[in-house]
Amino acid sequence: MVDDTRPSVLVLYNFVGEDEYERLKEVDPKSLDFEPEYDIEVPTVIEEYEAVAKALRREGFRAKAYNIREDLTRLQRRLKRNPPDVIFNLVEFFDDDPELEPDIVGLFELYRIAYTGATPFALTLCQDKAMTKKLLLESNVLTPRFVLLDEPRMPKRHKLRFPVIVKPALEDASSGIEKESVCYDDEQLAARLEYVHKEFPDPILVEEFIEGTELHVAVLGNDPPEVLPPIQWDFSDLPEGHPSIISFAAKWNPLSEVYHRVHSMCPPELPESTLKKVEKAVLKAFEITWCRDYARLDVRIDAEGRVYVLEVNPNPDLTEGVSLMEAAEEADYSFGETLAQIVGFALERKEEIEHERERRRIEREKKKPASPEALTATLDGYPSDEEAAAGDGQAQAVDESGREAGTTKTTGTTETTTGV
Repeated sequence: MVDDTRPSVLVLYNFVGEDEYERLKEVDPKSLDFEPEYDIEVPTVIEEYEAVAKALRREGFRAKAYNIREDLTRLQRRLKRNPPDVIFNLVEFFDDDPELEPDIVGLFELYRIAYTGATPFALTLCQDKAMTKKLLLESNVLTPRFVLLDEPRMPKRHKLRFPVIVKPALEDASSGIEKESVCYDDEQLAARLEYVHKEFPDPILVEEFIEGTELHVAVLGNDPPEVLPPIQWDFSDLPEGHPSIISFAAKWNPLSEVYHRVHSMCPPELPESTLKKVEKAVLKAFEITWCRDYARLDVRIDAEGRVYVLEVNPNPDLTEGVSLMEAAEEADYSFGETLAQIVGFALERKEEIEHERERRRIEREKKKPASPEALTATLDGYPSDEEAAAGDGQAQAVDESGREAGTTKTTGTTETTTGV
């Protein structure tokens, strides 16, 4: 018999159309014009999310992957009919628009269902790269100097030092980051600004490019959050002339040569003193951007040892053996154990939600109008109209008899006596 007392987890994602990774299964690695170092066959979207559900089931949860398929009605029907204990939120966009990601999470809030990861506020904030950087600077966390543009034209006195890197300000997952994103003079910068303006929604972020060591630093938990061993990136094998960056192709396209020329190592080869500075900066950034449960922060360390936070990424990729999960494994957390921890954080909030729901119920009961039965019982204690009229008559008779016998009457502050 299935133990229905186990917490239920709905692994929620959104996908429609063709999965490009499905086609990789048909590609012969020998057909490429370079020798790939890593497997070109990577998990498809469906396989990735099913792997999360399967791992959670092994950890003792009743977990099921569920595709909302760009259909809000489908999502709401599922939440109304059979709400889970926890939603494992893996939705990254809606209607092919990443800016709508926080709105989906807002539905979870309205239904008062506990969910994993960031709140709508944190997701909205961190999508806005410029706003995040302003907040970091206000909190004394170093981030590269930058300019935000609403049109593809740099101000004459921008005061940025070359090289600079050009990014779409509202995109994530390295979207819009290519070899040409790093610019070394005004001519290259002008060309790149025109390209980004044409291909992506405004605004455009231009920031100083920090040459140095790049780290991806994962944070797990809330009270207190734990900084996992950082992942250091090795760019030494990139083709000549390619800047030391993780471009969109390097991150997501196994058929691209640069995908196989950027390497990671965990833990990093850095002094303990530097790692302590990294941890301090990362925890501060995690806190001030209201991240929770898990996040990944992109960091650069310059030649002088200064630590710069480039970006804060709530709800990062959870593919087994990659990114956050690579760091978790180095910290001796298995794939399933890490996922179970994340669910556990949400289950704690479920208890808070239920406590608040009960408190609100009690408050409503206090304010609820009396039932018809209770109102009738209360009214039974009052005289009827006939009894009230009879009582008024008796009081009038007594008053009149008192005046005939003589009474003391007070008017203002003076007492007078009438009758003998």
